[in-house]
Amino acid sequence: MSGFTALPDLALRTLGGSVVAANDESFAERESLIRPGRPAFQAHTFGPKGQVYDGWETRRRREPGHDWAMVRLGLPGVIRGVVIDTAWFKGNYPPHASVEAAAVEGYPTVAELEAAEWVEIVPKSALKGDAEHLFDVTDGRRHTHVRLNMFPDGGIARLRVHGEVKPDLSLYDGLGLDLAALANGALVTGCSNEFYSSPNNVIAPGLARHQAEGWETARRRDDGNDWLLIRLAGAGVVKLAEIDTTNLLFNAPGAVSITGTADGDTWFELLPRTRLQPDTSHRFRLDDAPVATHVRVDVHPDGGLARVRLHGFLSER
Repeated sequence: MSGFTALPDLALRTLGGSVVAANDESFAERESLIRPGRPAFQAHTFGPKGQVYDGWETRRRREPGHDWAMVRLGLPGVIRGVVIDTAWFKGNYPPHASVEAAAVEGYPTVAELEAAEWVEIVPKSALKGDAEHLFDVTDGRRHTHVRLNMFPDGGIARLRVHGEVKPDLSLYDGLGLDLAALANGALVTGCSNEFYSSPNNVIAPGLARHQAEGWETARRRDDGNDWLLIRLAGAGVVKLAEIDTTNLLFNAPGAVSITGTADGDTWFELLPRTRLQPDTSHRFRLDDAPVATHVRVDVHPDGGLARVRLHGFLSER
């Protein structure tokens, strides 16, 4: 990945995204738009509505207008880029599409969303069949929903909405939280190796269902070790570290150590090098930890982690 595609997909279903409405889904369901993974296809596979597509497909429009689908972002934030993927739609893709965004707090109904103030973040643009289309977004405002418009009709396999997570952390005033959670605004800003899977997986919501939903490195053949750097949700004090190797039976690290920094120059120990077990959720109390803005998790020598949780308290905001 490069550019905005290296940022989290704010609309992804596994991050809490939802296609809350669409004006039409006659041939293929709207929910496919935010499904994780690449679109699948098997030729000559017919259901009661025709060829089965892993995407959203509307009927052939016989009247003026255009089709649309409305998506609630699983993680609200600043959108940096959008991917519109027409994979496998070759004779039935829309010739043009656009994307709008809105910021609506709380839990709005579809009617309330339709009445919201929408801004165009991707203008009406030409599409090709069976292709990924990448669009940079320059609007720097925080948004909670997007609306995909296709002109006039057709099929789109996936919609990816990449950006920076911007949650409302005032909900946690006076409470503890996971300072390393992607949903709270944390981000993996560096790692030594991501051969098998993305390091941002370790701070994703929920539990990893299999190895691919964690972070796993290639096998090291030198004397070094692998690591990842996490920018915390905000400056805070970590009280409890959870290092989860679930699903990693023969490729878990042998040990882990954790350090932190508040200025990027001075680093302090949070957890000394500590043995790990495969397929296990480990929890370690961290006493008298200083305030940190970034944390480095070192695994020794290599391997994979399912999740990293760093529970604590934000400093004064």
